[in-house]
Formats: sequence, C-alpha cells, structure tokens
Amino acid sequence: MKTVYLCQFLTRISEGKTLGCRFESDQRISPLESALSIWKLLEEEQSKPDNLHEDIHRLILIQAVAVHIERGYFKEATEVLERLFAESESNKALRMKLALIINGNNPDLPFLQSFSYNLLIDKIKSYIDVFLTENSTNFLIKAATKEVETKRLEATMSHNKPENTIETNNESNLETEQSNLEDQRSIADESSENAREHLKRSRKRLYSLAQHTLWKLENVPSNEITKHNKTSCLQSLSDLQNIENDGKSLSHSQTGRKKRRWTWEEDSRLKDGVKKFGVGNWNKILIHYDFNNRTSVMLKDRWRTMIKKDIV
Repeated sequence: MKTVYLCQFLTRISEGKTLGCRFESDQRISPLESALSIWKLLEEEQSKPDNLHEDIHRLILIQAVAVHIERGYFKEATEVLERLFAESESNKALRMKLALIINGNNPDLPFLQSFSYNLLIDKIKSYIDVFLTENSTNFLIKAATKEVETKRLEATMSHNKPENTIETNNESNLETEQSNLEDQRSIADESSENAREHLKRSRKRLYSLAQHTLWKLENVPSNEITKHNKTSCLQSLSDLQNIENDGKSLSHSQTGRKKRRWTWEEDSRLKDGVKKFGVGNWNKILIHYDFNNRTSVMLKDRWRTMIKKDIV
C-alpha cells in the first residue's frame, strides 16, 4: 500500500501548480490539497516519522496556499487556508503568517520564497531516493519520479525561455517545410525525366514499326495485295505517323524547346479564371477555359509574367 500511496502522491505533486486539475470529487480541492491527504496516509505507514516527513508536510501546507496567491486568487487562497488549518492548533503560527500575506495581497514576501515549490520538490526527491534504495527493483516508483522531474523541467523552461522556445519551434517548422518542398521538386524532376525517356522509347518503336510496314508493302507484288489490304496498311501507317507527330508535340511542350506566344484571348481567359477561382487553382481554370493545349504549369508561369509586366 505504501507503494500505491507514493505513486498517487507523485501524480498529484506533478500537477501541483495546475489549478484546473482535479483528483477529488469535490471540485474545490486543489492537487496539492489532495496530495496532502495522500501524504498523511504515507506518514501512517511510517513507523517513526522523521524530520524529512515533517518538512514535506509543512511545505505542502504552505504551497497549497501559495500557488493561489501567486496567481492573484486571494479569495481561493483564504478558502484553502480555512480548510487546511481549521482544526489545527499546532500550526497556528503558520496559519497567522499565511493569513497576513493574503490580507496584504503581496505574493513576493521573503517568507514564501524561503518555502518555495522547488524546495518542496527537492525534499520529495530526497524522500524518493531513500525509498528507491530500500526498494531498488520497484520500476513503477522510478517511472513516477521521472515524470515529476520532467514536469518540473518543463515548467522551468517555459517560465525562463518562452520566446526562445517559440523561435526554436518556428525554425523547426520552417526547416520541415523547406525539406518537403525540396522533396516535391525532386519527385517532379524525376517524373519529368521518366516521361521524356518513355517518349524516346515510344518514338523508336514507332519508327521501327513504320519502316517494317513500308518494307512489307514494297516487297510484296502488287497483284497479291488487294485494294482493301492496301487501304488498311496505309491507314495504319497514317495512324502511326499521327501518333509520332503527337509525341513530338508533347515532347516540345514538356522540355520547353518550342513555345507558343500567348494570345490576347488566352490572357483574358486567364484573368477571368483567376478572378473566379483564385490564384493557385490552375487546374480548375484549365478545365473551365480553352487554352489550346496549355498546362497548369504554363498558366502559373504566364500569370507570374503578367504580374511582372503589370498587365493584370
């Protein structure tokens, strides 16, 4: 049971300054108040409470009030004070001191600095070190201790260097975006190169097939070729030549070796498309208007040129 209590205690301590976090059915009870109730159970498990137990108990009492004072919640601090010290005569002097701090509305008094939250964490860590020495195989306690240390480190870093943290995150996001853009460019270049290689191979096959078809027509006696066969062969050859011409046209458009001047009508359609669909929606603009075999990349480049020339 001592192990269970200690895990519950560390969970509440790790959320000690998170006033919106609740561990009890009574929504008024803060995490440190809940931690104090668990600590009392741990003290009962201890055969002979020592000075370390008493120090931790006193620090939890002070910090349960202090975390509200630091946020300016003086009314809530008074309520915590009344709940924790209502039936206590032994801590009457401590109650009076905290009441004076609340009534003075001064959270920066040396008294609170002498009993800080960091001091509470250090005392608890000392207690945990002793416990782990006695229970070295208890991995659950080690994990809970690590969680408390992590919370403490995060709170310290966010308090001391908020701007640097934001700047680091922004730099990290920028590096990620740049890396993604480079990957996209690399994929686009590779796809374009593959398309060109595929087109070259297709042209070679077309030339070979066309030459073979012509050779067959030239070497077959004319009396053995019917009119229908001649027409069929010539039509096939014509189809191959058309495919070859289309392939050449595609190759020129992809490599940029052959450019067509933009007409006034095309510029007008591009302006209307941007007005209707917005900059960047080149595929939508391309579908809804006739640009005479233009591509979305061409539309984007032309729009950039029109902006530079101030003709938009």
